[in-house]
Amino acid sequence: MRYHRLPSGDGYRLVADDGDAVYDLTAVKPRLDTFADLAAAANVADESVDELGESLMADAPSVEREALRDSALPMVPDEVWAAGVTYEISEEAREAESGMPEMYLDVYEAERPEIFFKATPSRTVGPDEPVGIRADSAWDVPEPELGIVLYDGEIVGYTIGNDMSSRSIEGENPLYLPQAKVYDKCCSIGPCVASANSVGNPHELTMTMEISRDGETLYDGETSTGKMDRSCEELVECWRDHNAVPGNGVLLTGTSLVPDDGFTLQPDDEVRIAIDGIGELVNTVVEV
Repeated sequence: MRYHRLPSGDGYRLVADDGDAVYDLTAVKPRLDTFADLAAAANVADESVDELGESLMADAPSVEREALRDSALPMVPDEVWAAGVTYEISEEAREAESGMPEMYLDVYEAERPEIFFKATPSRTVGPDEPVGIRADSAWDVPEPELGIVLYDGEIVGYTIGNDMSSRSIEGENPLYLPQAKVYDKCCSIGPCVASANSVGNPHELTMTMEISRDGETLYDGETSTGKMDRSCEELVECWRDHNAVPGNGVLLTGTSLVPDDGFTLQPDDEVRIAIDGIGELVNTVVEV
C-alpha cells in the first residue's frame, strides 16, 4: 500500500493506493490526515499500518488517480537523519572532494556507520517544491536515497529522499558537514510512504535519478539498493542506540548515484528520483 497526502481546502487528506484504486481515508476518520497519524493509530490498535488502512478502505470513497499528481509531503517528520558512505561510490566521491580522504575509507570499512542529523520539519520539502543550494557554495549535488520511515523507532514504511549537499563546503573541512548538509530546503521526501509490507526486501530496489536543465538531460543514472554495504536494520539500530529518537522520523540510507566531478546544480534545474514500488520524487532547484 502507498499512502499519499493530498491538499484539500485549508488542510490535507490521507489517501491509500492499493494499486487498483485510491481511497480517501480521511473521509472515514477526519483526524487521520497524515501517514504519521495512521502509524500512531495502528500502533495503539496493535495492527500494521496496512491492516488499519485496509479496514478503513472498506468504507472510504474512491479518489481519481490523477489527484495523486498533487501529492504533498506525505508526512511531516519530527526529524530527518541520514547515513553517509554506505555505498562504495559514495566513499570514492567523498575521497575525491576532501583534503582528508583517508577518513572516508575508515568510515566505509568501520564497524560503526556514519549517522548524522539532516533536517527539521521547516527544512524539509515535498514533491514539486523547490530544494535549495547554498549561495556560498561552489559545488552542489542532489543525493537520491531510500528513506526509512519510522514510528517510535520501528520501521513502518519507506519513501524517497533527496539529501541536498554542498560538496565544496564539506570537502574544505569535514567539520563543516553540518553547514554542507543542514540549511533551508536541504531535504525533500515523497511522493508517498510505501508500507514496509508492500516494499518487501528494501535491498532489492532499482533507483534512478535524472537531472535536467532547460529541457536537456545532464545526468541519468541507475543503481540498486542491493549495493548498499549496510542493512536498513543496522542503520536504524545505530540511529536508535543511546539516542532519544522522535516519534515520527525518517532515516535516509545513503546514495549510490553521484554526478561527475565537473557537475554542479544551478537554479531551475529539475531533479527526478524514482525507486521501484514507491514512485517518483520531482523537485526544482533554487538558491538559498
